[in-house]
Amino acid sequence: MAKYTKDDIVKIVQEENVKYIRLQFTDILGTIKNVEIPVSQLEKALDNKMMFDGSSIEGFVRIEESDMYLFPDLDTFVIFPWTSEKGKVARFICDIYNADGTPFEGDPRNNLKRMLKEMEALGFTDFNLGPEPEFFLFKLDEKGEPTLELNDKGGYFDLAPTDLGENCRRDIVLELEEMGFEIEASHHEVAPGQHEIDFKYANALKACDDIQTFKLVVKTIARKHGLHATFMPKPLFGVNGSGMHCNLSLFKNGENAFYDTKGDLELSETAKHFIAGILKHATSFTAVTNPTVNSYKRLVPGYEAPCYVAWSARNRSPLIRIPASRGLSTRVEVRSVDPAANPYLALAVLLAAGLDGVKNKLAAPKPVDRNIYVMTKPEREAAGIVDLPATLAEALDNLKSNEVIVSALGQHIFEHFVEAKEIEWDMFRTQVHPWEREQYMSMY
Repeated sequence: MAKYTKDDIVKIVQEENVKYIRLQFTDILGTIKNVEIPVSQLEKALDNKMMFDGSSIEGFVRIEESDMYLFPDLDTFVIFPWTSEKGKVARFICDIYNADGTPFEGDPRNNLKRMLKEMEALGFTDFNLGPEPEFFLFKLDEKGEPTLELNDKGGYFDLAPTDLGENCRRDIVLELEEMGFEIEASHHEVAPGQHEIDFKYANALKACDDIQTFKLVVKTIARKHGLHATFMPKPLFGVNGSGMHCNLSLFKNGENAFYDTKGDLELSETAKHFIAGILKHATSFTAVTNPTVNSYKRLVPGYEAPCYVAWSARNRSPLIRIPASRGLSTRVEVRSVDPAANPYLALAVLLAAGLDGVKNKLAAPKPVDRNIYVMTKPEREAAGIVDLPATLAEALDNLKSNEVIVSALGQHIFEHFVEAKEIEWDMFRTQVHPWEREQYMSMY
């Protein structure tokens, strides 16, 4: 991450002809919000004096306590490459503070920082994330609205002429690299119209910032190609949904705490405790890592998404896989997370779950090295494998009863998150869907 001073930023803004600054933050539901200011207000922003109305943001505060301040993180400063040479637009990612100067507990980014301090208190110095976000590209209609028409018929690792999204994907990669991303891989995914771009791991806070920036860039560049990019977990029936596998690792003073040359599978006891914690809390954190009604259309057998709580070093059907790389690259891959998740909240609950395993020295069950999808329910039960929640409602019920995960969110975020999601579930539950009319109108 670049290290900037206020003077550095003022100098860059002048040299690069930046005319507008976006002060960006993320609400509880993971939506990117921003306030755009002219460059004349830059000094005020750098002095943390930019105020906004928090009562207008989902899950923040009530109207009688609405004054909030945006504190720009100087190291997140970046100029959007696609903006006009006549006047470029730059942005900061901000933390939200109360009027009395204290961090706002409803700010997902501040909340992740709180959890990282708890990690540091246990002696770890870094929590790293390597995300693998997937997305679909659909064509726009003449009004600029998304359609359900895909722009290719490609499959996994296909290339042109089958992969017509290749030019768009390449432009996305070029823009990201210009913004400082280190892209590791870019390819067509399994489903037609589905794509994946992987970027280098970073510490959890920067990685979450990168995910939000990535989403913004993907959507912006896709639109320039007449396409709509969606991170909806399951936009189409009958094909794979989009996941965001999270590769996690704990470090102590530059050393990977998950790696042990003498350990079974070269995994340390810390790694196994961490895995045990993730497995223990998986059914409770799923409401956060898979936060929409639609998320649960992806977590079904037959489409490569995990729906069973287990782990393996070789098998891709369980919730957790341990990729083959060792040394500094030793990591725990949590495969259930989807790209609709608020990354700051997802990482907070994953960290809390893993640390609970470390603190209490939880024992990981035996790895499951056979295809769980073909196991019968009695076989899964005999192996101690439980199912992930099947609906958002079930996931929310599990979340409410788990003190570790509730604590990882903090009371403010927990209450507002559950309230918003229960409204979402109720709207879905009471709606009459096209499938029902197709099935029942003629029959009854």
